[in-house]
Amino acid sequence: MSSDSHSHDHHEEGFIRKYIFSVDHKIIGIQYGITSLLFLLFGFSLMAIMRWQLAYPDTVIPIVGFLFGESGTLASEQYNSLGAMHGTIMIFLGIVPLAVGAFGNYLVPLQIGAIDMAFPKLNAASYWTYFVGGVIMISSFFMPEGAARSGWTSYPPLSIFENGQTIWLISMIFLITSSLLGSMNIIVTIVQLRAPGLSWMRLPIFVWAQFVTSFLLVLAFPPLEAAAVMQLMDRVAGTSFFLPSGLVMSGEIVDVAGSGSPLLWQHLFWFLAHPEVYVLILPALGIVGEILANNTRKPIWGFKSIIYSMVFLGFCSFIVWAHHMFLTGMGQAMSAFFQTTTMIISIPSVVILTSYFLSLWGGSIRFNTPMLFALAFLPMFGIGGLTGLPLGLAASDIYLHDTYYVIGHFHYVVAPGTIFALFAGIYYWFPKMTGKKMNEMLGKLHFWPSLIFMNGIFMPMFIQGLAGVSRRLADGGVSYAHASGVLEWNEFMSMSAFFLGLAQIPFIINIIMSLFAGDKASRNPWDSTTIEWAAPSPPVGHGNFDTPVNVYHSAYEYSVPDSKKDFTPQFEKNG
Repeated sequence: MSSDSHSHDHHEEGFIRKYIFSVDHKIIGIQYGITSLLFLLFGFSLMAIMRWQLAYPDTVIPIVGFLFGESGTLASEQYNSLGAMHGTIMIFLGIVPLAVGAFGNYLVPLQIGAIDMAFPKLNAASYWTYFVGGVIMISSFFMPEGAARSGWTSYPPLSIFENGQTIWLISMIFLITSSLLGSMNIIVTIVQLRAPGLSWMRLPIFVWAQFVTSFLLVLAFPPLEAAAVMQLMDRVAGTSFFLPSGLVMSGEIVDVAGSGSPLLWQHLFWFLAHPEVYVLILPALGIVGEILANNTRKPIWGFKSIIYSMVFLGFCSFIVWAHHMFLTGMGQAMSAFFQTTTMIISIPSVVILTSYFLSLWGGSIRFNTPMLFALAFLPMFGIGGLTGLPLGLAASDIYLHDTYYVIGHFHYVVAPGTIFALFAGIYYWFPKMTGKKMNEMLGKLHFWPSLIFMNGIFMPMFIQGLAGVSRRLADGGVSYAHASGVLEWNEFMSMSAFFLGLAQIPFIINIIMSLFAGDKASRNPWDSTTIEWAAPSPPVGHGNFDTPVNVYHSAYEYSVPDSKKDFTPQFEKNG
């Protein structure tokens, strides 16, 4: 690492240099965190508008109706736009930057005893590339063409001819580049900058999760970036990478070069998009592991099994993508292969989840706010995983594909699953990041309604999906006779979504209030064992630690027999 990256004197740095264009991994992590939370709020708002339309089709949207024309109602094209942008913003601008950009940036150097990331300037470049990509994506709402409306999957040939997709593709190129820069930085940092004594099997679960996640991003994102450039050329340069010959639109043959394949895009997209699911879930599993060990006051059960399962998950995630494509007419041999790999990939997830459940057995459990969110994650992720199995078998997927069942399954993995884990992480590491404690009462006031209303939104989707209700219907299924028996759930789900929005107010109040008036946090307020708690709260500016760190123990030595206290920090020579 170049010494000049850390040679700036604190007192000489102005506000803009120190906090806006910083190369300090902690500031960049906080930048990622604030930006991604704002994008999540925006993406949630789009969902709330869609849920109003589904519950009360063609009625005036309260408060923001004027944005959608004189009628104040949501047209089908506008609904499609909101759907496409909701998915894109929540995943690529919200959850992934929060899970990897914010938590990864802030915590990985601290948890391995490093003074910064391996490439601080590359780290800053990664954030600003992400920021520019996000601004471009949001700007599409104000363009004459409007925002993308070909779904977050951007399937051709529709995406080649539909308005708004050009800006979406340009934005995605920026966002993918950002992820590649950030993930390479994390990999090199973990390999090269570990503190003395920190062997691979002494690394915390969270660091392992970030390590595997970064490899997924490095290997899976380039094919999609290439595909995004190719689709962009199809739109603006007259190429036909994804356009077949003899394409008919509105009764007329389209004048294109042809000979392209729309299925090629699907292969390239899902080659990224299925590993992307594990990009979302692995950091969540890492966060939950840290919090469970700390709040059960005992070592994680089956630590090595969890690590091997994470690595195996990472590998397997690259050979299951085509289970999203059973309805494309692939042959029986291909179908059988991807069904088999899909069943196999469920095994490491079950191993990790089982280890976490067994870790609770016999523990002295502390039910603080981070622990409540971590505990809720376990069954929610379990539901998400189990409901995915019928979608991995061609025989059942034929009936369930593109129904609300798929929406329910996916959202159980990423909403009450991943997002609950991210909330747990915010509550857990907030004292370290800010030096202030968060309010426990407000935390619980945030948790319980969130848990109830999350299930209120997504559980009925399985009922509608099993009844055959298709997703992406702007009227919620009113025009389909087979949906009539389950339509009453639309209003229930929408009301749950609105109340879920209200349930986030205590969280926002908690953050602001704790920052300005929270109780001062000690260096190690949770009595934890991992290295980040050796640093002051908040950590020292450029350098993190006030004394050099050496590692003497494994990551989770809680309740060691004959020890003076119930935890033995990695960085203390004598426990």
